Amino acid sequence: MQGFFEKIPLLADFQSEYNDWMSKRTIIPIFLLICIAGGLYYYFIGRRGSARTAEVYNWLRDSTSRPELMMTTGVTCGDAPFIFPTNGLIGFIWDDSFRPGHRHSGIDIFAGTDVGITPIVTAYPGYLTRKSDWKSSVIIRVPKDPLQPGRQIWVYYTHMADPNGNSYISPEFPTGTTEVFVEAGTFLGYQGNYSGDPNNPVGVHLHVSVVKDDGFGNFTNELDINNTYDPSPYFGLPLNANENTDTIPVCN
Repeated sequence: MQGFFEKIPLLADFQSEYNDWMSKRTIIPIFLLICIAGGLYYYFIGRRGSARTAEVYNWLRDSTSRPELMMTTGVTCGDAPFIFPTNGLIGFIWDDSFRPGHRHSGIDIFAGTDVGITPIVTAYPGYLTRKSDWKSSVIIRVPKDPLQPGRQIWVYYTHMADPNGNSYISPEFPTGTTEVFVEAGTFLGYQGNYSGDPNNPVGVHLHVSVVKDDGFGNFTNELDINNTYDPSPYFGLPLNANENTDTIPVCN
């Protein structure tokens, strides 16, 4: 049939225009679907936490402006098992989204200070490991989850270095440290802004997450939110962005 149209100029022109028309009919619906999907994403995901984000940025411009939003190291909220690991404002929480496809796997606590000033302590007892290539991170194995003693969890702490990777982690825990027992409240280091890219540091804060075990005694990849637990019940705070869509969490 294609050859038949090519032999008759008028029909060939018609076929070309018809193909163009059909192509446009296909492209326009696809474009509309992309626009609709983007709008839905913004409405249900991107907009979530936007009020909180705006409040965080305002606070970062003047960290003395809202003292009632600050959490204090060592505080326990209600009967939660974890103590709060550092001074600061809880800016971003579990399952917040900063960009399409991104899901935040922990909580970010901003001190509002420069790097290497605000101390960080362990939120719960366990066995600390620091991999040989970890400049800003440690992870603590908790053999018995205080909320579900039949399972093991891990608590991950990171960003404890400056933009160039100079570590603020306590010298008690050098690289290569494995399975060193620490009590709750043990000094770990200081808040930093290490991102892995010296030209693009993050804001000074602590990122902490509750990480799943793989069933064989190893921690899973913390970057995937499916490998982490909602930290809300561990800290006794509304730290799930699906439930707390717009407020900065503080102890009642």
